Formats: sequence, structure tokens, C-alpha cells
Amino acid sequence: MKVLKSEDLYLNRAKFVMKYLGVWVPAKNETVASKCYRLFMMSLQYLFLLFQIIYIILVWGDLEAVSQASYLLFTQACLCFKITVLQINMDMLKDLLRRMNDKIFFPNSKEHERILKLQAKRIKRLLLAFMISSQTTCGLWALKPLFDDAGNRKFPFDMWMPVSPEFSPQYELGYVFQLLTICMSAYMYFGVDSVVLSMVIFGCAQLDIIKDKLLNIGYVDIKGRDSMEKKTIIAENNTKLINCIRQHQAVVLFTELIENAYHTFLLFQLVGSVGLICMSALRILVVDWRSMQFFSILTYLSVMISQLFVCCWCGHELTATSEELHTVLYKCAWYDQDLKFKRTLLFAILRMDRPMVLRAGHYISLSRQTFVSILRMSYSYFAVLNQTK
Repeated sequence: MKVLKSEDLYLNRAKFVMKYLGVWVPAKNETVASKCYRLFMMSLQYLFLLFQIIYIILVWGDLEAVSQASYLLFTQACLCFKITVLQINMDMLKDLLRRMNDKIFFPNSKEHERILKLQAKRIKRLLLAFMISSQTTCGLWALKPLFDDAGNRKFPFDMWMPVSPEFSPQYELGYVFQLLTICMSAYMYFGVDSVVLSMVIFGCAQLDIIKDKLLNIGYVDIKGRDSMEKKTIIAENNTKLINCIRQHQAVVLFTELIENAYHTFLLFQLVGSVGLICMSALRILVVDWRSMQFFSILTYLSVMISQLFVCCWCGHELTATSEELHTVLYKCAWYDQDLKFKRTLLFAILRMDRPMVLRAGHYISLSRQTFVSILRMSYSYFAVLNQTK
């Protein structure tokens, strides 16, 4: 029977996008051309960020100009930080991929395969919606100079550029550079977020498989006369419980490695989201609602909120799923087992009583409550800035 490969099931889209953009795990015999391509693609993102920083410095003191450029600056800074963390922790990523394909995570039945496919489908749908909406926003940004600034030669974004829009082909080159770079940024966002969040949901799927295994532990009538069949069933049930405990330990180590590898950019994402939402909302108030820029900022705001929600939702799912293990252990047929099984179960209950929590910066737990708190904080800062304006 063909074994279902979890890495391909959960990360096939992310791998395709990130390989195309040159930021995926390099091959062992990587060529010089491949290294140069990766360096070039990453340099474009850092160069885009540098141009934005220069522009912010030049217009510092003008609240409207700063707010107009800040939300894109935060976005690009967050992406560059994510890519940097991904490249620095490449060995951890390789370890995570190896663990996903480990034998202990292999599905043992059609039901286990169904659980893996169902969870993969859920996270893929959310991430696909994020990618489509982000590319739609990029398209609206590209149309802005053609509708809002018709007759004037302006770039899609307000940022410093080493070329002038008044001359050709400088204007065309600058326009293409901004548009292609921001589209690649959106795809990189999708790729990096897909890797981390899909791995978290993969951990949730493994917890669901553990619950299914526990509930399928068979009943044994140990009060009857001893027989080889009963002894065999008792031994099999003890083995099943021990395997479930080992699988749970593997999931715990897997999620801890995810947090250790990417907790910094998760924290940067949460902190940056406050500024992104605040500045975007501020821009919506001062932009004409009939303009293309208004709709582009509106879609951008929805993209950032949805990205934050998916991130917090994955952390909440991990915690909620792990909390159910304690109840499932009690629901299994423990009362019909031997003393060895009950002792092992007792230690398992004590260990699984602690829910798994994914933390940003090893401090802020990712949950729905965190999502609501960030929205409230963003609104508070927005109200202060709006009053100041």
C-alpha cells in the first residue's frame, strides 16, 4: 500500500511557490546559478524595503504622507524579517520536514488518512483565500495610477526611487519593478505562512489520530477465565496505549520545534499587525471612497486581518485539540483493562492534562482571544492618531 506522504499533502503549494521564488530548502548539490538566483530574489525584497525607508525619512513630519507609506513599510519589513528567519533556521526546517515523514506519524488506516486529508484541506482553503485576496490587492494597486492619477505619470506606491517618472523608459522600469516586487512579496508571504501554519495544523491532525486510536482500544472481560486470546488482547491494548503516548510525545516535540524556529517572526507579525491595521484604517478616512486607492486599502486591510486571524486560529486549534485528549483518555475502555494499562493511563492523563500552546516570542499565546486583543489595541491607537490628526 502506498504510504501517504504528509510533507507533500500539506506543503505542496508552499514548496512550489517558494522553489519558484528561490527561498525553499536548497538542494545538496546546489549550483552556483541557483545560489545567485536566490540572492537576487531576496535582494529585490530588501531593496524594496530600503526605498520605502528612504521615503519615510524624507517625508518625516507629514502625518498624512507617513501614514500613507507606513502600512506598506510594515508589510515589507515583516516579510523581509520572515525570509531572514527562514533562511537562518534552514536546518530546523529540514528537521521539521524529516519529522513530518517519520514513521510514527504514518496513517495506519483509512480513517487516519481521512483525518490528515481533512485537516490539510481546511488549512489549504484558508491560505488559498489569503493568496487570492492578496493578489487582488496587488492588482488594485497596479490600476491606481491608471484611474486615480490618469494623465499623470505616477508610480503605484509612494516611495523613493532612483528613477524619475517624468522620463521614459525610467517610468516603465520603475513601474514594473514596483509591481513585480510586490506580487512576489505576496507569494512569499503565502509560502512562508503556509509552511509554519500547515505544520501546526498537521500537529492537530496527529492529535485527532491519537484520539481515534484511544477510542478504538478494545474491551476485555478480565473477570472471566484466563485464556490466550484474552492475554493477547490485553497485550495489544497495552501496546496501543504506549504507541499513543509515544506519538503524543512526538507531536509535542514537533510543535516545540516549530515555536523555537519561528517564534520571532510570529511575534513580529503580531506586533506589526497593530501598526498595519491602525495605519490602513487611518488612510481609509482620508482617501476618497470613489477612488481606486480606497478599494485597494480596504482589500489590503481585510487581507492583513485575515492573515492575523488564520495565524491565531491555528494556535487556537492546537490548544483546543490537545485539551480534548484528557477527556478522550477517560472515555476509552480503561476500566476493562489490566493493572499495567491503568498505571500507564494514569501517567498519560497527568502528562496530557497540560494543553499545547503555540507562543509568539515564547510569550504571547496564539488564540482567538489574542486576535480580539490585537484588534482592540489597533482601534485604540487608531482613535488616538485620528484625534491627533
